[in-house]
Amino acid sequence: MIKLSLGCGDFRMKVGPIMQEDVAALRANVSYQQTSQIQTGTDPTALQSVVLWFDQFQSAPIPHSLWLQCQLALIEGFTNAVRHAHVGLPKTTPVTIEVSISSHTIDIRIWDQGPGFDLSAVLKTKLHTHSPHDEGGRGLKIMYLVADHLSYCPTDRGNCLHLHKTYA
Repeated sequence: MIKLSLGCGDFRMKVGPIMQEDVAALRANVSYQQTSQIQTGTDPTALQSVVLWFDQFQSAPIPHSLWLQCQLALIEGFTNAVRHAHVGLPKTTPVTIEVSISSHTIDIRIWDQGPGFDLSAVLKTKLHTHSPHDEGGRGLKIMYLVADHLSYCPTDRGNCLHLHKTYA
C-alpha cells in the first residue's frame, strides 16, 4: 500500500509488485542537496548562533543520531577555531562554516585565519596519549571518530577543517 500526501488529503492505492520496484528505484535515484554557510566573529558566544543555524539540517535525509554526532563535531570545530586558531586575534576575525548535505554524505568545513597546525601529528599524539582526565584534545578526537575523512589544510580562504561523512 502506498500513501501519498497531496496537501489537502491522502491518496491510498494498492500497488502491485512491479510498481513497488519502480517506486523503490525512484526513491534510490532521488537526489538531495542542501548547502548553507554562516560567518561569525571570533567570539565564543557565537556558538549559540552556529548551533541554531545547524538546526536547519535536521530535516535533511541524514539519520538523526548521525546529525547529533555531526552537531557535536561542529561545536568542537568551531570552539577550536575560536579558542586555539584565533587566540590573540581581534574578535572581528571571521570564522566561516559551510555545511553541505547530499543524499548520502555530509561535509562540514570550518575556515579559520590562524597560523595552522599539523592535524595528523596532533591526532597521533591525542589518540595515543590522551586520557579521560586531560583538559583539552577531546574535540579533535571526537571529530576524528565521527568523520570518515578529516583534514585541515591551508586554502585561499584560510585554514580549512574538513569533516566528511558518508551514510546510507
